[in-house]
Amino acid sequence: MYEGPVQDLIDELGRLPGVGPKSAQRIAFHLLAAEPADIGRLQDALQKVKDGVVFCDVCGNVSAETTCRICRDPRRDLTLICVVEEPKDVLAVERTREFKGRYHVLGGALDPLSGVGPDQLRIRQLLTRIGTDVNEIIIATDPNTEGEATATYLVRMLRDFPGLTVTRLASGLPMGGDLEFADELTLGRALSGRRSM
Repeated sequence: MYEGPVQDLIDELGRLPGVGPKSAQRIAFHLLAAEPADIGRLQDALQKVKDGVVFCDVCGNVSAETTCRICRDPRRDLTLICVVEEPKDVLAVERTREFKGRYHVLGGALDPLSGVGPDQLRIRQLLTRIGTDVNEIIIATDPNTEGEATATYLVRMLRDFPGLTVTRLASGLPMGGDLEFADELTLGRALSGRRSM
């Protein structure tokens, strides 16, 4: 335990996701040793994020403008929407360079134990986006309990839209993985999601 501002900094850094007590302490002492100009740039970057980043009015992704770069892109397929939980998931899908449609960011996943229900997510906005233009919704929520619950809820909400196909990302074995190291759930999903060649 340290005194005053140093301990306060360690405590605040430790509240960040993925930063444990030891990492928070290392970062705090790195910041203490840093040049004032470096600290100033970090402060400016944090302030710019807080002041200048908004969520896209259309899809909910992070953006510097009211409509994000992806939603403004006329080359994107308007008939295809990929539903993800968080803005970081948009980047993950974009890195594949396989998806050419648009996105819808829910802002989380259903988690009743933490008080996150359908009204806390951007599900209503998704339903209003589905008009005559949208042919397919790809549900790309995380393959965990909350993500599966969210996917199941979305399927129930979307199945009554005429002419709309609702799909779920396939899950299974990673490239380069060995069968002997796969857990039963992953291997079971890989078997049920198999495709002809």
